[in-house]
Amino acid sequence: MFKNKYIKWMWLLFFGPIILIYSFVFLIGLGTFGELPDVNELLNPKNNLATVVYSGDLKILGKYYSENRVNVKFSDLDKDLVDALIATEDARFEEHSGVDVKAIGRSIFGAGSKGGGSTITQQLAKMMFPREKLSKPGLVIRKMKEWIIATRLEKLYTKDEILALYLNKFDFLNLAVGVKSAAQIYFNRSQDSLEIQQAAMLIGMAKNPALFNPVSAKRKDTTLHRRNVVMMQMVKYGYLTKEKYDSLKKLPLGLSFKPEDHNDGLAPYFREYLRENFMKEWCAKHINPETNKPYNIYKDGLRIYTTIDSRMQKHAEEAVYEHMQELQKKFSKEVATKKNAPFAWNVSKDEIKKIMESSIKRSERYRLSKANSKLSHDEILATFHQPVAMRVYSLRGDIDTVLTPYDSIKYYKSFLQTGFMAMEPQTGYVKAWVGGINHKHFKYDHVKVSKRQVGSTFKPFIYAMAIDNGSSPCELIPNVRTCIETPDGKQWCPDNSDGLKGTGQMITLKRALALSVNFVTAALMKRYGPSSVVHLVKRMGIESEIPEVPAICLGTPDISVFEMVGANSTFANKGQFIQPTFITRIEDKNGKVLEEFIPNTDEVFSEEKAYVMLELMQGVCQYGTGASLRGSKYKLSNQIAGKTGTTQHNADGWFIGLTPDLAAGAWVGGEDRSIHFNSIADGQGATMALPIWGKFFRKVYDDPKLKVSKSPFNRPKNIDPNLEMDCSKYDNLPLEGYTETIEID
Repeated sequence: MFKNKYIKWMWLLFFGPIILIYSFVFLIGLGTFGELPDVNELLNPKNNLATVVYSGDLKILGKYYSENRVNVKFSDLDKDLVDALIATEDARFEEHSGVDVKAIGRSIFGAGSKGGGSTITQQLAKMMFPREKLSKPGLVIRKMKEWIIATRLEKLYTKDEILALYLNKFDFLNLAVGVKSAAQIYFNRSQDSLEIQQAAMLIGMAKNPALFNPVSAKRKDTTLHRRNVVMMQMVKYGYLTKEKYDSLKKLPLGLSFKPEDHNDGLAPYFREYLRENFMKEWCAKHINPETNKPYNIYKDGLRIYTTIDSRMQKHAEEAVYEHMQELQKKFSKEVATKKNAPFAWNVSKDEIKKIMESSIKRSERYRLSKANSKLSHDEILATFHQPVAMRVYSLRGDIDTVLTPYDSIKYYKSFLQTGFMAMEPQTGYVKAWVGGINHKHFKYDHVKVSKRQVGSTFKPFIYAMAIDNGSSPCELIPNVRTCIETPDGKQWCPDNSDGLKGTGQMITLKRALALSVNFVTAALMKRYGPSSVVHLVKRMGIESEIPEVPAICLGTPDISVFEMVGANSTFANKGQFIQPTFITRIEDKNGKVLEEFIPNTDEVFSEEKAYVMLELMQGVCQYGTGASLRGSKYKLSNQIAGKTGTTQHNADGWFIGLTPDLAAGAWVGGEDRSIHFNSIADGQGATMALPIWGKFFRKVYDDPKLKVSKSPFNRPKNIDPNLEMDCSKYDNLPLEGYTETIEID
């Protein structure tokens, strides 16, 4: 009897704890001690995924994110990453089902000296469902929950998927969430091309990223030691030879640390326009079926495929930087002599006051003061005259100084601004977009957002009216002042930019455009009328408001670089306008295409008429205002059709140039029109804007990977063989047979 009772107690003592633990775990699994994530949450972990912007040649241009995370598949992981992770964190990963009983026992009985008991799957559970600050009983319950979650994960995912989930979820600090971002930020590499020692360093951070932070000056040696420990573990488990380890452990960390900043990297102005303008509107119109809310570019992991070519973009940014550095030095030297610096000498004090007050009201400092204080407008203005320490932009890099906010606004106005865009005429694909000189300090985009007077770059549209109506390049027209009646009944009689030079001679359309003769442009405007010109440019994609007045023929409208390049591309695209396009498609996080973008088109001219316009515009670059492209500086001998433009007082300088493969345009000017060069020699489009175009195309042609053709424009088969294109024999003809009175004020 006593013996049987003893045996019962023995069995009870043996199985009792097991039954209690099992019952405890069972109750936790039922949610008695708090809900566990359901199956759908496990299958669809709610990560915040960054939206990635890709170039046309599939380089990452940038990301939009609340967490800088981009998921990758297991097949896209570097093998050394996986080997290092398993060797260091969970050598029996392939053998357990989420919880490694042997490892737990080893950890308990070894008091932690023989390694931890958590598997990779358990660590993933911790990352997916972060722990709060809990009491000891609460921690025990939470640990049990993690065990349950780990076993469920093992049932729902393959081993490879669990490894990918782990590496995608881990926060490597410094805005690097997930291994793809970490590889890029720490080593400027993709996650599938890491060196062994680089993979080991990243895996070493898994134990404690704050302790093994490679960027911290105090942690470099600690991080290096931890990296070598990881590689030693790889040796222990056969992933790395001892000889290889001995050579690798001597290497430094070899960081190429590049923290991601939306001001840095290629195409910052383009990326910001894409984010703030295009994608904001697109997301508002498209619902994410997973959330039943509009797509969120910071969390939903969209993939935006753009038309930007990373190589052309780099060449464009270099061309802008090189020219604007040179031009700014010249302008700064001139500004130093101006009494109203940086404004022109003839700008009144009242005009300057209005300009400055307008700029102050648009500033972030004013906006925040208005929103967060009870100060009046005058009191806020007074704070703009109080010196403060600040960091400002300079040609030599950012400098620390002390200025009043008022003076800092004037200082920033002394820098000339620019916009440059290049596109393929045949596809409409925008290949390069440079919206300014420095996105950190000058965020306003001068490609699509800014609109400035276009000057003589508008003239080709007037000449296109003539060509489309039967005129030829060698048609002779008198170089005399023409007066046109305006809608209010007045007479508008523009002069040539060179006064009355050339009056008394006949001139061909080709030469008149090449030399940008205002008299001839006005005569053509009188012939066809403003309304027909406005109708034409609208068909060529210009959406800006164009008043139906005669003066538009000399370029008074405000139009963007984006519109001007797109419109002129019509000539290079055989007369067919194609809408400039900068996105090809948008995908969701799983690669499903949400929308593809096909540009709108319109056949504006026949192929033959478009070719005649190209011939006409080539005169500009052969012997006209754009002839410097042929010189020793740029050495561009291929066919180029183009047009320069300069507005009143040299406030804006333009150049639009076309080749068979690429069309591009550049604008340069001050933030305000009252900020400009004194002389036409320094302030004209051929000096301010054309060099950017020339430098860009020189770099493009010198890049063998781009293979941009230097072939001539394709001559249509059906063009009149008798049509004269070389008009040189008609140069400097006297004004014979022309009887209309020449009006001279």
